[in-house]
Amino acid sequence: MDLATPPLTPELPGLSLLSASLSNAGQLFRMQFETFAAASEYLYDRFQRQWLTADVLRERGNQYLAHARSGKPPVLAFDYEIIMDGRTLPDPANYALARIHPPAGSPPTDPTKRPFVVIDPRAGHGPGIGGFKIDSGIGIAMREGHPCYFVMFFPTPEPGQTIESVTKAEYAFLARVNEMHPDASQPLVIGNCQGGWALMMLAAAAPKAVGPILLAGSPVSYWAGVRGKNPMRYSGGLLGGTWLASFAGDLGNGRFDGAYLVNNFELLNPANTFWGKPYNLFANIDTERERFLEFERWWGGHFLLNKAEMEWITQNLFVGNRLSAGDIVSANGRTRIDLRNIRSPIVVFASWGDNITPPQQALNWIPDLYDSVEDIRLNEQTIVYCLHEKIGHLGIFVSGAVARRETDKLVGTLELIDVLPPGLYEAVIEDTRPDMPGREYVRGRFHVRFEPRTMGDILALDDGREDERAFEVVKRVAGVNQGLYDTFVSPWLRLMSNEVTAETTRNLNPARFERLWFSDANPLCWPLAPLAGLVRHKRVAAKPDNPFVQAEKRVSDAVEDALDHYRDVRDRMQEQLFTTIYESPLLQALVGLGQGVVRRREQAHTWMEEEFRKLQRNALDGAFDSGSTLDGMVRTIFFTKPDMLGFDERPFNLLREELTKAGVTPSRAAIADLKQTLKHQALLFLLDEDRALAGLPALLPNEELRRKALDTAHSLARARGDVGEIFQQRYARVAQQLGLPAALPGPALDGASGKAQAEATPPAKPASRSRAKKKQ
Repeated sequence: MDLATPPLTPELPGLSLLSASLSNAGQLFRMQFETFAAASEYLYDRFQRQWLTADVLRERGNQYLAHARSGKPPVLAFDYEIIMDGRTLPDPANYALARIHPPAGSPPTDPTKRPFVVIDPRAGHGPGIGGFKIDSGIGIAMREGHPCYFVMFFPTPEPGQTIESVTKAEYAFLARVNEMHPDASQPLVIGNCQGGWALMMLAAAAPKAVGPILLAGSPVSYWAGVRGKNPMRYSGGLLGGTWLASFAGDLGNGRFDGAYLVNNFELLNPANTFWGKPYNLFANIDTERERFLEFERWWGGHFLLNKAEMEWITQNLFVGNRLSAGDIVSANGRTRIDLRNIRSPIVVFASWGDNITPPQQALNWIPDLYDSVEDIRLNEQTIVYCLHEKIGHLGIFVSGAVARRETDKLVGTLELIDVLPPGLYEAVIEDTRPDMPGREYVRGRFHVRFEPRTMGDILALDDGREDERAFEVVKRVAGVNQGLYDTFVSPWLRLMSNEVTAETTRNLNPARFERLWFSDANPLCWPLAPLAGLVRHKRVAAKPDNPFVQAEKRVSDAVEDALDHYRDVRDRMQEQLFTTIYESPLLQALVGLGQGVVRRREQAHTWMEEEFRKLQRNALDGAFDSGSTLDGMVRTIFFTKPDMLGFDERPFNLLREELTKAGVTPSRAAIADLKQTLKHQALLFLLDEDRALAGLPALLPNEELRRKALDTAHSLARARGDVGEIFQQRYARVAQQLGLPAALPGPALDGASGKAQAEATPPAKPASRSRAKKKQ
């Protein structure tokens, strides 16, 4: 268009302004309408969620009452039958042994396979968390055909019941399991949380009754922890010791209410207790009801302990920390519980995300008992530990992901763990790779290897043990306060307590009162059920992208952050108060604690132990040149391993497959002989490698046996991907000693390929130390 020609329709400034104003007004109206619609949708949704949440809380209360009326049975996901009741034993205890039945459609269990026994924690809640889901240790074991048993307990302890009564009952249960499976290996026993220290005591007192033991999130060294991270260990000192447990027991007319322990657990994480868990139910009420009620059935099942039981636990474990020190004796004073008496492999599973049993509390008993790995080997003890990066305390027992990875691999390699030579190992679980050597010998998605560790690796998980000196002060102060309470307070309080006052006190505990209040026992809650039914019929959920729903989530996150900040400030103040009081030189002097580091195990360097070490070395000294053909085979395999005594599931699975193809099923006696041979040859190999090599010709007297030993070592090395330069060098040394050619059987590996393979599978480096530094 020519710029000089006027437009056909002249522009009117007022009309353009009016059009723009109408457009803006339309946009503003549309925004206001959308905001009003979103607000209406959100308010209607929120109104419905409030009623539905209140009704779920009412259902939780009714569930609590129904569970109590039914005797609070275990919350297992499996059917079971009680086959032995501890209440009928000569020293009765409120424990029972239950046999777990396979789920419908599952194959029957094989009575000749190793039985599995689970001991759940009696720490305020009822039993069942160890079999809470199908994906659990019990579920994994039953899929493999193993018979499974569960040690359960009843809500009320027997009159006069003690911790020793419980230990005797558990021993009777294991004896019964062994009687029922005479052709099977001794049972694997799993101790969850507090069930772990009870299992350690049982295995130390009766080492022949158990097979391998698995401690899942179990505290054994109660004083251990990292400054600024593990505040729960300071509770005993800040409360003045153990007298408060006795006070609660006297209020309960001689019985301690487990709800108090639940209160302590909940206060550890106020953000989750007071906001996160209820808000998650409120925000996801349409999908969270079943999961919430299922978990609350266990979490709200509060059990009782005798006052004497709780006093024993607090005085000997929580504050006294006497288990790893070897200071626990039987009631008659004749039996001392020494954890070094345990003969079966010990598997410890802990997590960096566990704020109740951090890795230090799960593992520091090892340096308490032993000065070095050599001490562990001379005592013929095998210890394996596995550390998870982030799972919480309950997740160790409940999480399906943990069951499918860590639990599955530890249980699946149980036979390998059972024949590991004495020593200290870390179980490293990794994803498999398509190019992994020997991938066909790995069962499932994950691969596990057992890396040798030293005492330094365990100590590196901690930030030093100097802070444990303050807990020795707490122990002595607690003894004074306990004596004062027992003498001047307890008699009067017991005189005034009876079952009516005890039951009233228990029902007023917040953990119980909130469930009683939100239940049909409260007439105010009766209208909730019909109203919630009407709401469900008219339920309209707000869209996830609703701006008010998003704002609600942001507010929720801010509340949780504020509560987390409060928790962090509270924990720092408690730690500072604790250290100010109990690290005071004046208080340490008043309780008779001199200068220097407090050693947890004063009996470590007794003349009896030194004599035991000498006898062990003397007995081994004459065994370098004598033994069976199996000794020679095992010694050859040890010598050709580049990583010395590290172990891998691949060669073990290869060996098992070869035996199966040959139609050989190792008997229980044969497995026991192999286990003893592995222990014996490992000690010889570590004591003097050169003498062990020099003695090989005497163990393998002819060429056929020597060639067979070398071929076996080579096959196992190929299965684990270790056929590199280091293996070839060690293989050549053995072949030269046996008078055989040094060439590897099968296709020869040139130097370049051997070097490449060696670089692809380098010797493992200790992971614990670097991980500890990262975490700290």
